[in-house]
Amino acid sequence: MQMSNRISAFQCSPIRRLSPYARDAVKRGIKVYHLNIGQPDIKTPKQVIEAVRKYDETIIAYGNSEGRQELREALPAYYAKYGLSVQAEDILITTGGSEALQFAFMTLCDPYDEVIIPEP
Repeated sequence: MQMSNRISAFQCSPIRRLSPYARDAVKRGIKVYHLNIGQPDIKTPKQVIEAVRKYDETIIAYGNSEGRQELREALPAYYAKYGLSVQAEDILITTGGSEALQFAFMTLCDPYDEVIIPEP
C-alpha cells in the first residue's frame, strides 16, 4: 500500500518523541515531571470517579459524532456568562485539544497556506 503525500510529510510530535525516554526513566526509578500540556496534575473530581464506578452498561457504543448533546446544550449558557453568544448547533465536542486544532486547520487551511503561531 502506498502512503499519501500528506501523511509522508507528517512529522512526529516532539512530545511523542520524548515519551519513550520518560517511560524508560520511570522504569529505572527516576521521578519524571511531565511538563507537557494534557497531563492531568489535579485530582479527578469525586463525582467523576463515582459516575465511572456506577456505570454498568454492557456495551459501550459510539457516541454522537458532534459530542454529547447535553454538553453542547449546556455550553451556550456557560459562555454567555463571559459575554459570548454561541449556539449548541455551532459546537463540536472533540476528544482533546489536538483533535480540535486538527479539525480547525483542516477546515480553514489548504495545503501551503501560511499559518503563524506565536510561541508562549
